[in-house]
Amino acid sequence: MRVTLPDGTPLELEDGATGADAAAAIGPGLAKAALAVKQQGAVRDLSAPLIDGEPVEIITERSGQDALDLIRHDTAHVLAAAVMELYPGVKISIGPPIDQGFYYDFEFPEGVTLNEGDFAAIEAKMKEHIAADEGFLREDISVAEALERFRAEGQDYKVELIEDLVRNQGVETVSLYTNGPFTDLCRGPHAPSTKRIGAFKLQSVAGAYWRGDASRQMLTRVYGTAFFKKKDLNAHLELLEQARARDHRKLGAELNLFMFSELSPGSPFWQPDGMQIWNSLTELWRAENARRGYREVRTPILFDVDLFKTSGHWDTYRENMYFTEVEKRAMGLKPMNCPGHIQLYKNARHSYRDLPIRYSEAGLVHRHEPSGTLHGLMRVRHITQDDAHIFCTEEQVEAEVVACLNFGFAIYELFGFEPRLELSTRPEKRVGTEEMWDRAEAALEAALQSQNLEYDVNPGDGAFYGPKIDLHMTDSIGRSWQLGTVQLDYSMPERFDITYTGADNADHRPVMIHRALLGSFERFIGILIEHYAGEFPLWLSPTQAIVLPVSDRHNDYAFGVRDQLLDQGLRVVVDDRSESIGRKIREAELRKVPYMLIVGDREAESGEVSVREHKGGDTGGETVAALGERLLAQVRDRRS
Repeated sequence: MRVTLPDGTPLELEDGATGADAAAAIGPGLAKAALAVKQQGAVRDLSAPLIDGEPVEIITERSGQDALDLIRHDTAHVLAAAVMELYPGVKISIGPPIDQGFYYDFEFPEGVTLNEGDFAAIEAKMKEHIAADEGFLREDISVAEALERFRAEGQDYKVELIEDLVRNQGVETVSLYTNGPFTDLCRGPHAPSTKRIGAFKLQSVAGAYWRGDASRQMLTRVYGTAFFKKKDLNAHLELLEQARARDHRKLGAELNLFMFSELSPGSPFWQPDGMQIWNSLTELWRAENARRGYREVRTPILFDVDLFKTSGHWDTYRENMYFTEVEKRAMGLKPMNCPGHIQLYKNARHSYRDLPIRYSEAGLVHRHEPSGTLHGLMRVRHITQDDAHIFCTEEQVEAEVVACLNFGFAIYELFGFEPRLELSTRPEKRVGTEEMWDRAEAALEAALQSQNLEYDVNPGDGAFYGPKIDLHMTDSIGRSWQLGTVQLDYSMPERFDITYTGADNADHRPVMIHRALLGSFERFIGILIEHYAGEFPLWLSPTQAIVLPVSDRHNDYAFGVRDQLLDQGLRVVVDDRSESIGRKIREAELRKVPYMLIVGDREAESGEVSVREHKGGDTGGETVAALGERLLAQVRDRRS
C-alpha cells in the first residue's frame, strides 16, 4: 500500500494498514498524538483501513476544527453515558458536534426534569469516564442484531433511526461505538479514548422536538463545549460572557431601541431611539449610493404570482414566501427586490450608451423563517435590504463588480470592519444553463483576481439565479458575520427577455448584478449593537449629548444650551428631573450617552458647560459654540 503525506512524501505501508499504522510509521511522537486520519476529505477513525493511493493527513489536536469536532463528539457520548447512569430509564436520541460545541437530546422518565442545577453532578460523573481513559471501540453489526439490541433496551429513537436507514438507504449493517458501559448507534468517527478530552463544560438546557417536527415528542437538549486545554475553554467561556453582555436583544430593551410582539412574530417594532440609528444609516446609504451613480427607486411589495413564476422564485423559493388572494387573483409578498427592478428597466428602451443603469432601494421584503430560527434582529421575517441592481454590458461586468466590492470596503472601514471574501458557486437547486453559470463564475473570479484579493471558495452556496461574492466581517469579540453580497446573474435578464440596443443597432442581453452591502438594516443594526456593546460612535448615537442641570434653578440655562446645540444640528436632550446630579450622571452612563454637559451656577455665569465623556470622565469647561463645532466635526467625519 502506498499513500501520500500532506507535504507530498510517499509512505509505503503493509496492505490493510490503518491510520494508526501510518502514524507509527512516521514516528512515535505522532503515533502518540494521533487522533484520527483524513482521506478524500473525510475524517476517519485511526483503526480504519487506509485507502490505497490516496493522500492522508494525520489529525492531531493541532488540526483545528477537525480535531475539536472529534473530541466534542466524544464528549457528547460521555455526556450520554453519565446521564444514563444518573437517570435510569432515560431514552437517548442523537448527540452531534456543532459549531462551538455539542449537544445530546434525551427523553427523561415521567416526573424527571433536568435543569442547569443538575450539571455539577453530571459533570462529575463525566469526569470519571474521562479519567478512566475509556477507548472508543467500533463494531459493525447487522441491522437485525442492532434492532434487537435497542428494542430490548427500550431505546425507541435508536430503533427509528435504524429503520429509517434501512428504508432510505437500504443498509444491511450499522456501526456502534462503545466507551466504558455506554454503547451508541453512531457512524463516527471518534478519537482513540475519552482521555483526549482535555476540558469541557455543560452550558445550557433547551427543549427540542424530535427531528425538528413540532408534532413529535419534545426532548431535553443539553448543550456543552469541549477543548483540548483548560485555558482554551476558559477563553471561550469568557468570550461567551462578553457576547451575553453584548446581546443585541438585551441591549435593545435596555436602551429602548426596538421591541417584538407575538402579534407579528419575527418583525421588529422600532422605538424612536432605534429609528434614529436607522435614519443615520439611511443617510449614509443614500449619500454613498448617490456619489457612485445609483438612482434611488421604490417598488411595491405585493405582486401577481406570475412575476415570481417568471423570475424563478415560484419553483425554487416558494416555500419561503407569503401568499394571499386579491379579487380572486393569486398574489405574493416579494422576497427579493430584483423582479421589481426589472420592471423598471423594462419600462423604457435602453441603448448601450445608457448602461450601466444602477438602481438602489431600501427595499422591504418578506421571507418565511421557521419560528424556531427567529433570533432578534439577526433572523427576521420582515427585512429591509440596502439593495441595488446594476444592468450593464458584458464588457462592463468586471469594473462594476470591482466597484461594488470597493464600495463595500469603504462602508466597512467606517465601522472598523475588515472583510473576508467568499466566492459561492452554483447550488444544486438553480435556474439558467450551465454555460450561464460557467460565464458568471468565471467573471466573478476574474474580478477578484484582477484586484489581487484573497478569497475562499464556498461550493454550492450561490443564489439560485447566479454565483456570488459574500463579504464577511469579524466583530470586536471575534465572531464572524456575513454582511454584503455581490451576485452576478445571466438568468433573470433571459427569463424576463430584457434587452438594450447595441452599437450595431441590434438587441443585446444586459447582465444583471445584484448587490447589498449592509445586507439588511435590521441585521446590520443588530451586529452594530453587539460590536459596539451599545456604545455607538457619536454620529450613530440616538442622543449625542445630554444636558444635566445641577438643580432646578439651572433648568432655563440647560434648555438654552440644548436649543443652541440643536440649532447646530446635534441631537441633545435635557434631564430636568429633580434628582441629584450624581444620579443623573449614573443614569446617563447607563444610557451610554456619549457626552454629558453639566451646568450649574459657574457655567451659567460663564456661558459654558462642564463636559463629561461617557466612560472618559470630566474634560473641563467649554463654550457651547466651541463644543458644538467640535462635536459636529466628529459627526461629519463619522469617526468610530
